[in-house]
Amino acid sequence: MNTVQLECFITVAEHLNFSRASEILRITQPAVSHQIRTLEGELGVKLFRRTSKSVALTTEGIQFLPDAELILKTAYSARSRLGSHEEFLPFDIGCHNHMELQMLPTVLERLAGEFPRLRPSIHMIPFPSLLGMVEDQKIHTAFAIKEEQKKPSLAFRELCSAPVSCICAPEHPLAQYDRLTPDQLTGNIIVCSPRHIPAPLFSIQGRLLSGLSTEQQYFVENIESAFTLVKAHLGYTIYPDVPRAREPGLRYIPVEGFPQMSFGLYYRYDNDHPVMKRFLKMCEEAASE
Repeated sequence: MNTVQLECFITVAEHLNFSRASEILRITQPAVSHQIRTLEGELGVKLFRRTSKSVALTTEGIQFLPDAELILKTAYSARSRLGSHEEFLPFDIGCHNHMELQMLPTVLERLAGEFPRLRPSIHMIPFPSLLGMVEDQKIHTAFAIKEEQKKPSLAFRELCSAPVSCICAPEHPLAQYDRLTPDQLTGNIIVCSPRHIPAPLFSIQGRLLSGLSTEQQYFVENIESAFTLVKAHLGYTIYPDVPRAREPGLRYIPVEGFPQMSFGLYYRYDNDHPVMKRFLKMCEEAASE
């Protein structure tokens, strides 16, 4: 596996067009196809489904994309560090959505003040890939809702206990309540793919969907899309309420009867990165403010 293969794969995945990828990379289309074939041969899987009219990522291609981006970025970063002969402190943080990003600016500003050589990288990672990437040391730490998992190498630091909440626009009929029960959740519901929400929340979504007609169900790929439909007054969604990661302009109403979820950071017990302890401490302080 080399950087040329990864560049070709990522560019085709972004545009789903081999011709466009060849233009961007400034190599011939047959050369792009050759690099993809050799990469597929090394991995032992097909990364794309190609027809005469379309190109689409396979399931394996979707799973490999975040790994490919991380490997390529790591390679470029290493090349840059070696070329400049400077000793930087790379620190890789995993997130699932843009709301979690709101936890980071103040923390990273303070951290960079203490560690001037710090070079943080932030990676958006689907839930199924999260723990494996932390365990395999592809990232140092990641924000997540705590789940039952059998990875003894991983530690979890809770930042807050998040109530499962109904999230709706201020004009939505449910917005008048300060607390809700599951029986009070009426109207259209917007639910997310299991790749972008924790397993316990996906189970709750399933319970709520079972009593609704298909006309009342909206399915989206990620929580950002769900919030967009909420703002468009198409329904409400369900998500853990982490105060520091709230989306402005929406109502967060706790739903009684659903268990609270522990929001925090996963990392390896044996992670000895120089900034890890300070990062965890600063995140705890930020979450309590």
